[in-house]
Amino acid sequence: MDVESFDEQAFMDFNQYQFRSSLTSKYPQESAIEYLILGITSEAGEIAGKYKKVIRDTAGIITEEAKQALTDEIGDVLWYCAQLAKQLDTNLGTVAAQNLKKLESRNARGVIGGSGDNR
Repeated sequence: MDVESFDEQAFMDFNQYQFRSSLTSKYPQESAIEYLILGITSEAGEIAGKYKKVIRDTAGIITEEAKQALTDEIGDVLWYCAQLAKQLDTNLGTVAAQNLKKLESRNARGVIGGSGDNR
């Protein structure tokens, strides 16, 4: 399927997202890095909490309601990651590309399932 056939909701460029999401940013610039890192961890904790309730309430079956709630929280993590990348003077597209390059290299070398940063 070509890019033109995707609607905006189904497909968005990381750098476009980063720019547009930055228009909604409001946080103290003097402690931006700390604020954004805490935001990432806080939102990741909300994902864990929502999934914990899936385990408790529906025996691990993700309902449409739970899927939407989890998706919303993933979006919040993405927002914080985009703003953190901006504060680090990089763009989200570069972060994504570098991450894929690292993971594909690990996969090719058969160390994708290992542990440690330098493998």
